[in-house]
Amino acid sequence: MSDIVERYDVPKQLFWLHGPRSGPAVEYEARTGLWNVYGYPELIEILGDPATFSSDTMRVTPKELLPSEDEFSLQGFITQIDPPEHGRLRKLVSSAFTRKVVADLEPRIAELTHELLDAARERGRFELVTDLAYPLPVIVIAELLGVPSSDRALFKEWADGLFERDAEISLKQSVEQSKAEFEATMKPWNEMSAYLAAHAAERRRHPRADLLSRLVEAKVDGERLPDDQVVNFAILLLLAGHITTTMLLGNTVLCLDAFPEQQDKVRADRSSIPAVIEESLRFMTPFALLGRSTTRETRLGDATIPADQMLVAWLSTANRDPRQFADPDLFDPGRDPNPHLGFGRGIHFCLGAPLARLEGRIALDILLDRFATLRTDPEEAVQFIPSPSLTGVRRLPLIQG
Repeated sequence: MSDIVERYDVPKQLFWLHGPRSGPAVEYEARTGLWNVYGYPELIEILGDPATFSSDTMRVTPKELLPSEDEFSLQGFITQIDPPEHGRLRKLVSSAFTRKVVADLEPRIAELTHELLDAARERGRFELVTDLAYPLPVIVIAELLGVPSSDRALFKEWADGLFERDAEISLKQSVEQSKAEFEATMKPWNEMSAYLAAHAAERRRHPRADLLSRLVEAKVDGERLPDDQVVNFAILLLLAGHITTTMLLGNTVLCLDAFPEQQDKVRADRSSIPAVIEESLRFMTPFALLGRSTTRETRLGDATIPADQMLVAWLSTANRDPRQFADPDLFDPGRDPNPHLGFGRGIHFCLGAPLARLEGRIALDILLDRFATLRTDPEEAVQFIPSPSLTGVRRLPLIQG
């Protein structure tokens, strides 16, 4: 791992990429007031028991650190909702990501990939994120949702404003610091909310065959979703629908650059592309962590955690737990089985996982066809996303050839 860290100048905050960590699997951090959970079996327990480990982390966040409900609402954010409401809301969009619906998108994904690569070739340079890894999934999810994919520069601006921040997660920060961070995120949040609210209002007048119309017309327990729930649901789908795939594509290409023998193997046997994608999700887990809150006192690993505590469940370190994965710091697509937690586990397992996997498989296959070798440009540095909760590159220049 030291070679990779030095070669790509991996930021220290991505500590899971800097080699094996020492210390307990469950650890309280007094400085932040958080319980950090690093181990694989411990995360399996957390993700499999939503009654004890609630997704509603706002309930244990000090009230003075929270915005008022008039300023900010998470209504409709299924990632923050527990059963039974979670199940009812998830059903509203689950039919949009079935195996058949996703499989039918394959020709469109391939067409877009070729178009984007053709445009990059005409410009005479190729930067993977800007030219392919970002626009491909955002066009696909925008078309599914029913918003103009030509607005993708706006989507990126909003996503960067919300995610590409290096703020530490903490329950002990000052009220002033909390307010400053909140204000920094409200501009992109408010702009995105207003944008999607306008599209939702138009769908109420003129429904179409798209996901936004489905949300507007959907009923839960016989009642239509309130406007703020529709908008928040749409925000989640738009953001989560492209961010994971963008990071997945960049990370996979970076892994194949770092391990050229694996690139040779997958070139020779394209049927191994899905395994390469899965190992990339383990090795460089895009969403590095999840938040949970305890509803009762519980024993986890060697620790006893009181009720109403906030946990940070580190998917990134669980995916490198030597108790589950042999040689965890080795990129090995031949792992079988490979039960990584890159898409989570349990009731909150990523809805868009089939779509992300399909986009990754198609794009990587075409990249291998069109590039004699996938190599980073030694003249231009790889840049990582600065957020401590994301594992991904925001700039990955490749040599064309």
